[in-house]
Formats: sequence, C-alpha cells, structure tokens
Amino acid sequence: MNPRVILDTTKFNLVINRLCYQIIENNRNFSETVIIGIQPRGINLAKRIYNRLQDLENIKCANFGKLDITFHRDDFGSNKILTPKQTELDFSIENKRVLLIDDVLYSGRTIRAALDALLSFGRPKDVELLVLIDRKLHRDLPIKAKYVGLSIDSIVDEKVKVEWQEQDKEDKVWITEI
Repeated sequence: MNPRVILDTTKFNLVINRLCYQIIENNRNFSETVIIGIQPRGINLAKRIYNRLQDLENIKCANFGKLDITFHRDDFGSNKILTPKQTELDFSIENKRVLLIDDVLYSGRTIRAALDALLSFGRPKDVELLVLIDRKLHRDLPIKAKYVGLSIDSIVDEKVKVEWQEQDKEDKVWITEI
C-alpha cells in the first residue's frame, strides 16, 4: 500500500478550527480550564488549540501544560527503551476542567497512563479528551474522546503519521503501511 494523505494542510486547519469552536460551544467559562498536551506528540496539537482559542474568541485559559507519561505506562520496565520527556505542569489541577490533548487515539493505553499521571497534580473536576485522529477499531481500553478531528477505520498493519509545520515544514496526516 502506498502512503496516502488523509488530511492535507487546508483540511488540517479546518479541523483545528472546528475543534476549537466545539470546545467554545461546550465551555463558556474558561477561567477554570487547563489545557494539557501529552508528551511528545500531543504537545503540538495542544499548543495549536491553546493559541487558536485565544485568537478566535480572545479566550484566556487558566494554564497550559505538558505531561510526560513514561513512568505510568503499562510497558514501563519491559525491555522496550523508553525516553522520558519533560513534564511542565507548574500548577495544580485540583477542581479544574482539564482538556487533555493527544494527536492519535489508538489502543487507549496512552490516555490511561496520562490519567494516572494527572493524579499527581490534583483531582480534576472534569477531564475532556481531544484527539486529532481517532483510530476507532483498535481500542484495548474503554476510552473515548469527546473531541475528535477525524475518525478513521484502519487495519493493524497501518500507521498514522502526523506531520507538523513547526517540525516537518507542513501540516499533514498520512496513513502508511508498517
């Protein structure tokens, strides 16, 4: 199978805007909302959402953070080489609405680890999950995103690759064969 683009730059931006308007529709008061991106790949999307929310409606979210889940993964301690990233959460999430962001939802294990890691920073009032791509057919855990950019059917032998303008010179989402 040849790699195919499932989101080009134009559609990518439309999806980001749509997600932001959905967030605005569901959350009128952002004073108690924090946006947290999951390291490493959810950070770019979280920054985009955070900045776009401010541009669209001049919304000021309470805080923005980055969450590393390495030590909360269920495969931590296996022979797999894991490289921790930096967690940047210099605030409590106690009684806050957390908008947790990642690029691709696949098995649900990353999100489970993120939920475990979040508890180190307080007990949130609410956690809403936002993902750019939902690979809905391969869930190992009963986890569902509230905000989804694009939901796709894919097979196990396929990989979703998200490219970001900041790192890859262009916003694009590919689906390729492993």
